[in-house]
Amino acid sequence: MQPTTIRAANHDDLESLNQLMFQLHDEHHQRCPEHFKSAQEIEQEKSIARYLDDPECLVLVATLDEQIVGFVSGHFCELISSVSKPVPMGSIDELYVIAAQRKSGIASQLCLEIEQRFDDYGVQQVFVEVWQFNQQAVEFYQRQGFEHHIHWLRKAINKQ
Repeated sequence: MQPTTIRAANHDDLESLNQLMFQLHDEHHQRCPEHFKSAQEIEQEKSIARYLDDPECLVLVATLDEQIVGFVSGHFCELISSVSKPVPMGSIDELYVIAAQRKSGIASQLCLEIEQRFDDYGVQQVFVEVWQFNQQAVEFYQRQGFEHHIHWLRKAINKQ
């Protein structure tokens, strides 16, 4: 077996990437259906192809024996608010590794590579949004050195 290779995605990867995106969104919907649309609904609204065509976005794939086993997508942005100084930022938008390859270091490799690409472009900080129910992802990103930055809290309003 060959080692995992991380490379920039291209249009030839779209079929595999769309399948992995579907699996990612299906897992989120299965774990938290009260908040996440079904993968079928998301598939109609969102395509990773737009990332490949946008110079502000990155998509990297992990391949093993020439098969795509994971990917990470992200984009460049600037954190601007009325109270904080502007900071060139990179966002990790999606990160997914097929179940059979989890805990093998592929997600870490993908994170390190996208961080390097962001650094090459002058990004000073990277952020990621993770839902509270996804504790495995929270713990993974903490192991990668991510820290809490802003706490978004919510509650349902009980109508009586």
